[in-house]
Amino acid sequence: MSKINFGRVLLGGIVAGIVLNIGEFVLNGIILGPHIEADMKRMGLTPPGSGFAALAVTLTFIFGILAVLLYAMIRARLGPGPKTALIIALILWFCLYAYSGTINMLLINVPPKLILMILGWGLIEYPAGILSGAALYKES
Repeated sequence: MSKINFGRVLLGGIVAGIVLNIGEFVLNGIILGPHIEADMKRMGLTPPGSGFAALAVTLTFIFGILAVLLYAMIRARLGPGPKTALIIALILWFCLYAYSGTINMLLINVPPKLILMILGWGLIEYPAGILSGAALYKES
């Protein structure tokens, strides 16, 4: 088993993070913006400021890097290529979007149609981001 190429993990992770951040901006900033604003008012919450946005972007880049690191580790077992990247994308989608996201959305009474739309968005966003990052990963 060869060593992980951490330079390529970082490069692929940054690219994955860019794709994921664009997807999250389109979803949360454009598509869901009015819904989020209405929910914040309904719950009597102050809208998050720029500090929240900076943290979300940073964490999404870290997520992208970790996703490519998982790809680098798991490809030794499943083989390199898009199939392995898609498996990782689906596992991460389930853990974050389907499991954690659905529970949190149910807690704040997000309508079921909106939950399904958000889950579907993640099924496109995560594979796109992780496939793009994993495509750049090469062993040393």
